[in-house]
Amino acid sequence: MTAQHSSTTGNTNVSLFARAQRTTPGGVNSPVRAFRSVGGTPRFITRAQGPYFWDAEEQRYIDYIGSWGPAIVGHAHPQVIQAVQEAAARGLSFGAPTEGEILMAEEICKLVPSIEQVRLVSSGTEATMSALRLARGATKRDKIVKFEGCYHGHADSLLVKAGSGLLTFGNPTSSGVPEDFVKHTLVLDYNNTQQLEEAFKTAGDEIACVIVEPVAGNMNLVRATPEFLHTMRRLCTQYGSILIFDEVMSGFRVALGGAQSLYGIEPDLTALGKVIGGGLPVAAFGGRTDIMQHLAPLGGVYQAGTLSGNPVAVAAGLTTLKIIQEPDFYSHLSAQTRKLADGLCAAAKAANVTFSADALGGMFGLYFAPAVPTSYAEVMQGDKERFNVFFHAMLDAGVYLAPSAFEAGFVSAQHDDAVIAATINAAHAAFATIA
Repeated sequence: MTAQHSSTTGNTNVSLFARAQRTTPGGVNSPVRAFRSVGGTPRFITRAQGPYFWDAEEQRYIDYIGSWGPAIVGHAHPQVIQAVQEAAARGLSFGAPTEGEILMAEEICKLVPSIEQVRLVSSGTEATMSALRLARGATKRDKIVKFEGCYHGHADSLLVKAGSGLLTFGNPTSSGVPEDFVKHTLVLDYNNTQQLEEAFKTAGDEIACVIVEPVAGNMNLVRATPEFLHTMRRLCTQYGSILIFDEVMSGFRVALGGAQSLYGIEPDLTALGKVIGGGLPVAAFGGRTDIMQHLAPLGGVYQAGTLSGNPVAVAAGLTTLKIIQEPDFYSHLSAQTRKLADGLCAAAKAANVTFSADALGGMFGLYFAPAVPTSYAEVMQGDKERFNVFFHAMLDAGVYLAPSAFEAGFVSAQHDDAVIAATINAAHAAFATIA
């Protein structure tokens, strides 16, 4: 099969993309937006409301990226917008403490019991990078463990691919990252409990921390097995290493208490982002008090940020956190996401297309594979070309999925039955094009 990238787009998106490429590398400020993986022209968005957004040509799309996770209550929710407007009217940034930061920290600590203290930052990358530094400072060790396919932001020591052998350290996956920066990063297979056991048996006394997405979202949606995470918790406790859950994506997305509440595991540190900003730049890392006390100004681990705890961003995030605590919010969100996944599977089956899907909370994954994958290697065996054809057929039908076969999708509380039904109807026609 030859992928066709003929999604209809008029001159406005094309001209904007050409213009953007003159002053911005690749024409975008985050790589996946460039459509390089799927081909075609990116859509330039002008506005959004509820489950929809509109491009520069006034084409409406059902949105399943939701700003890559934050738009859990839907775009431009009236309560969130009002909170932002009121906060902005009082001033955009102060560089000094505000009560809003306290309220946000109190809310996070209440909703995620493993977090006793929390530090607010501005991005998920900043949260994971700071959590790693804190873990190294608290343990006075250098080595870290991460897993193939888990993305923890673009900090140098985390842009790593697996080494050539089972227990070799990783190699940089990005130009500009010296090998010395990743020489202490050990990369293992996701959901491989045996490798994890062997890594600790070999180097456990040198491992500062293990960082993991308990529900991976950047190699598509891949769930960790309970055995994998429980083994990780046991080994970190046994060897005095710090367990970091990267819940930048899954935090408040898969459940009110994050993935850790579903698995019944308490990490030592947690990185959060996306939902806690409600669409504005807020992220956080937090955990046990005895670890957090190593942070400056109390301890020797330095971390700072001019816009950390920005009052306008905190207002958006705090309001979002209040909304998601409304009765039945998560039961409704989970039901709609599952309805979408099941409907897509039924549409694929009707067209005799090899396909599977998974859903957890407000996240979902689409795989042109016979079964839901459990590892990076299994994800990579999916039919990327078929996904690309499906993506463009759906885009033509007004459904905007993640422009990559390796990204999870997101449903908001505003994706009602009519929106889900329209998506599934579009999928029936889209699957027919690749049957």
